[in-house]
Amino acid sequence: MPSNVEIKARVNNCADLRTRAQELSGSDGEILEQEDTFFVCENGRLKLRILKDNPAELIYYDRPDQAGPKLSDFHKVQVENPEDLKKVLGLSLGVRGVVKKKRFLYMVGQTRVHVDQVHGLGDFMELEVMLKEGQSAEEGQAVAHDLMQKLGIKDDDLLTCAYMDLILKEKSA
Repeated sequence: MPSNVEIKARVNNCADLRTRAQELSGSDGEILEQEDTFFVCENGRLKLRILKDNPAELIYYDRPDQAGPKLSDFHKVQVENPEDLKKVLGLSLGVRGVVKKKRFLYMVGQTRVHVDQVHGLGDFMELEVMLKEGQSAEEGQAVAHDLMQKLGIKDDDLLTCAYMDLILKEKSA
């Protein structure tokens, strides 16, 4: 199963972060509009990602809820009929919730830098260090820490959970 080292953080100045990410990546990045439907899942997390102007993906992943860089194992498959699959999975497993976001994607070496505007939550940043074959989680964590510093992300801004968890917390409050 592919692995990455991931961090998530709240962002106070989205424009500044995007400028830093553009400079580090040497590109204007790519804009992705995403809708993730999360299903009730006993082990890990299961979501159907519908992307505007791109193929949909069913994604399973498992990672600990902790602050800072964390190892995430995942598997993805492209989906031809996402609305039909969403209905079948919703009926059989149950829907946990939906996350809608506008994502600015920048590639910095082996790392996907996401600057996310999450509907109903605000602005966030996510780093996904895609581990190369034979590369350790510790090496990926070092890459993530280096990028955090270059992007101006502080430890106080780090999140321990997924956007879906934040949305569910807001609903229950």
